Amino acid sequence: MRTLIKNAQVVLPGSINHVSVLIDGDKIADIDAPIQTTADETIDATGLYLIPGVIDDQVHFREPGLTHKEDLLHATRACAKGGVTTFLEMPNTKPATVTQKLLHEKLDLASRRSLVNYGFYLGATPHNILELKQAHRTPGIKIFIGSSTGDLLVDEQIALERIFSETTLPITAHCEDEATVRENAARLKGTSDVADHSRIRDHQAAVIATRRALDLAFRHKHRFHVLHVSTGEEAKLLMDHRRLITAEVCPHHLFFNVDDYVRLGTLIQMNPSLKNAADNAQLWQALLDGHIQVVATDHAPHTLIEKQQPYPLSPSGLPAVENSLALMLNCVHQGKCKLEQVVHWMCDAPARVWDIVGKGRIAVGYDADLVLVDLERRAVIRNEEQQTKCGWSPWHGEELTGWPVRTWVLGHEVFREGRFDESQPGREAIFDHARGGYWATA
Repeated sequence: MRTLIKNAQVVLPGSINHVSVLIDGDKIADIDAPIQTTADETIDATGLYLIPGVIDDQVHFREPGLTHKEDLLHATRACAKGGVTTFLEMPNTKPATVTQKLLHEKLDLASRRSLVNYGFYLGATPHNILELKQAHRTPGIKIFIGSSTGDLLVDEQIALERIFSETTLPITAHCEDEATVRENAARLKGTSDVADHSRIRDHQAAVIATRRALDLAFRHKHRFHVLHVSTGEEAKLLMDHRRLITAEVCPHHLFFNVDDYVRLGTLIQMNPSLKNAADNAQLWQALLDGHIQVVATDHAPHTLIEKQQPYPLSPSGLPAVENSLALMLNCVHQGKCKLEQVVHWMCDAPARVWDIVGKGRIAVGYDADLVLVDLERRAVIRNEEQQTKCGWSPWHGEELTGWPVRTWVLGHEVFREGRFDESQPGREAIFDHARGGYWATA
């Protein structure tokens, strides 16, 4: 199948050009294709922009074990609608993905159920160092350095030292200091005010754990990616990257802060918690300055019934994968950033951070993971229109300008104007960790 996309403004590495893009099978076959080029389908994309598919490197799709909240079919429909063509999923499912066998089971499940491309992290525990040393077919190792559930908390220094010194895969981590969180929780014991969530999981909890992880990475010269940075203080720490450290920020830490608890309550309860308006501004600046490289969602859905329980019975996490690109395109409309920057943060940079082969850019020979976006389209986010199984969004009722309208995964159109084609599944992402990651990849 050959598809020719004509008359779009195409976001290429380093420029936006008015060129035609030819898809042949699952690859980008030509850019600025000759006028006489023939194809099975020709698409007139006048007035639209063509960008690479978004790579969301932090999601929780809940399968197996928690599929009343989310599952691969609903989650990847949400991805396709939102312009996300590849996801990397965290290990805290049930059972947790802490062995190669369990990783392979997830990969097999996704090969049958996912509309988009996929990869799964291997979770660290205090006791699975042999699994981590032998791991393959994974973007990297995920550590919960701080509060977690079950066996995934790794807080003892000796275990962390072994993971950073004895493994070779890139490491990523949830950084909140367990001792600080417990001390704050004891001080605020009995609270039912969700705003206290940001006092329990405060600035210091995040900063202490991030500083601890950076020290481990620097001493052991180990590539490390800081997940969901939530404070301005952490952003300052990330200025010293030593070509080992990358980081990401999530939409909820860019767009929400503690002042929003009055309006949204437990719907925006997150780990790490929301911080202050000043942190929003500092995180934006770190993103613009390149000290934070990636925008990812930490898509972590729960049912509305679960979320509407009184604090602290309410779980932390919110859905975002369906609307993350539109939220960032709206920032382009508002003049906060440029389209090329959004493409870098959401497409190119995550491919480079995680050594994903053939994705993140529109270039000849790359996978045909593509999204047409309409920067002028205005639409309101509505709970009843969400594809995610949990069926709600914290941005319900907000009007955004700039939306994805068509999505291709490996040359196959999976989403177009509200309709889905589920006839072809996505494919396991390929990782080439010998390439050296963000700082080493041109």
